[in-house]
Amino acid sequence: MTLTTVPAARQSPPQHSAVPTRLFTLVALALALFLAAPPAQPQDAKHESQIRTVHGVTTDKSDTPIPAAVVFLKNIRNNAVRSNIADEQGNYRFSGLDPNVDYEIHAEKDGAKSPTRTVSSFDSRKDIVLNLKLDKRKP
Repeated sequence: MTLTTVPAARQSPPQHSAVPTRLFTLVALALALFLAAPPAQPQDAKHESQIRTVHGVTTDKSDTPIPAAVVFLKNIRNNAVRSNIADEQGNYRFSGLDPNVDYEIHAEKDGAKSPTRTVSSFDSRKDIVLNLKLDKRKP
């Protein structure tokens, strides 16, 4: 009598639900993305804190405000010129200025001109007040 062995029926491993594995993978992926993301900031705070503003009043020799004077701001690095027209009280303002650049500023109206002033990159103030006094040019 010979014994023959009958191979045992192949048993597949117990079936596990794929849901817990998939859930674990999604949670791990979300956590990795959260940790890799930089902290949210409304704007670049370092850059924002370095931006400067220059403002002031255009006046005549007797300190009377001169409305509608044209104020010129020249970037010394690239020679770009911005202009602004003073309001009814002679106020003008230039915002968003690069702190690493020197600027020249002067005002003109009806043949009168103010002396050219310089805003230096070495001036660490963020808010610079420069009042511009216009003087009639002598022929």
